[in-house]
Amino acid sequence: MIIQTYPDLESLSRAAAALFAQQAEQAVKVRGRCGVALSGGQTPRRTYEILAQPPFREQVPWDRTHIFWGDERCVPPDDPRSNYRLARKALLDQVPLPRTQIHPLSCRPSPAAGAREYETLLREFCAGTPPGLDLVFLGLGEDGHTASLFPYHGALEEQERWTAAVYVPTQGLHRVTFTPAFINQAAVVAFLVAGAAKAGALREVIQKPRDPRRLPAQLINPERGELYWLVDREAAGQLG
Repeated sequence: MIIQTYPDLESLSRAAAALFAQQAEQAVKVRGRCGVALSGGQTPRRTYEILAQPPFREQVPWDRTHIFWGDERCVPPDDPRSNYRLARKALLDQVPLPRTQIHPLSCRPSPAAGAREYETLLREFCAGTPPGLDLVFLGLGEDGHTASLFPYHGALEEQERWTAAVYVPTQGLHRVTFTPAFINQAAVVAFLVAGAAKAGALREVIQKPRDPRRLPAQLINPERGELYWLVDREAAGQLG
């Protein structure tokens, strides 16, 4: 586990963009293509905007890069809550990425069916290579959740499936998410965490005894890859 602390969200976002470009270039050199899973929430927005601008716009091999999502809310693609919409507006519409290499997560005809369909797509993409994506971006919730892996949900126990359908009663929303079993097969997993509101959760996830049912982010530990925590000074405020 590598923890890197930055003065503010801007510098954190530039580091995340550099990591994206580095992983994409390396994966294309070794395997001829790159698979990246984006995260939702507001923290990664600036990273996506930076990737859409020079120099990263020219550095990333977009023609060999495939974009996936680690989770998605079951809302229309133009809904303000959509992770796909966030990434499309901040990044995907601004770079020369073939539309056929953008893989939005759908909840149709149902969340469970959408999860199964996405898992099929992922297994086809990863077939013939070491399982997993080249880079997975994740966020951290104030309750210790990541992607749509919420405290005490049954999806936390999944060992075989790569995706799961999740219902969040407090939000009245269905979601589809990667499972820890799939996330942990990635070459690199990077948490992007910013703001004082995340400081308590970050401290608990990294420094407290393991209690992954309560703190699902503790389940993320790549089997053969690297785990990065890219955090700003405010989020790191309670770390020892």
